Amino acid sequence: MITTEVTFDELATLMKQAAGVTVDPRELERTSETPFSVIGLDSLGLLGIVGELENRYSRSLPTDAERCKTPAEFIGLVNNSFRTGV
Repeated sequence: MITTEVTFDELATLMKQAAGVTVDPRELERTSETPFSVIGLDSLGLLGIVGELENRYSRSLPTDAERCKTPAEFIGLVNNSFRTGV
């Protein structure tokens, strides 16, 4: 089981790498209920982030991960998956 959690810092970095969307990690955390679409991240960009996390942590994420609508929902789902191993 992975004990590391994905942070808003890591998500902001992945958003820049996978989709070219630049966002300040503190702002991302502060507005974590704002839809990805408003931030400028589309479904293809989120899919790239999911793929990067799966490669980085050598495990599959739930299929729901690429359907998350907000940063808070995404981080919650990913970290819960890491904690529970599901």
